[in-house]
Amino acid sequence: MANHKILVIDDSKVIRMRVRDMLPEGNFEVLEAKDGVEGYNLICSEKPNLIMLDFLLPKKSGWEVYQDIQKEYELKAIPLVLMSGRKEEVVEKIPEPFEFFSFVEKPFEQKQLVDAIRDAMAKAKKHPKPADTNGNSQQNGAISGDTASMAAEIESLRQQMAKMQGEIDGLKAQLSQLVRFIKQKF
Repeated sequence: MANHKILVIDDSKVIRMRVRDMLPEGNFEVLEAKDGVEGYNLICSEKPNLIMLDFLLPKKSGWEVYQDIQKEYELKAIPLVLMSGRKEEVVEKIPEPFEFFSFVEKPFEQKQLVDAIRDAMAKAKKHPKPADTNGNSQQNGAISGDTASMAAEIESLRQQMAKMQGEIDGLKAQLSQLVRFIKQKF
């Protein structure tokens, strides 16, 4: 019986098998999920020791699974390796540097995978621990920790909104140019 569980969430069976084959020998069980819904359900039920999450998934995207994981300390403290063939899509939603998880770009070699797992395990330890709810001073610490976390999330959302507003303004300018061009032709 394996002591540790590694969950690989990827819609490609080839990638899931490749990851399984690349993992170093050890006393662990590899669980697999082919979409985000199945993956998130396994995260909640199995509480794996490591999550390898593809960012682009059917039914529930890796981004949505990541957001759901972040809502619970018990889940977000699990070491996480995000996988994607298109890093720019990850960086659009989660700006670098990646503080609490590791990223590996597909296709990857065994050394890159092992390095990403080590990095994810080290980064997972950085998550602030929730306070014990038995003591008031610890409760206040949890509130301030939650406040800091929320403030960081709000700032991240503001940055994303500013970027999106810039993109919207650019699209509006392009549309105006297109409309002017069409009017000139008629």
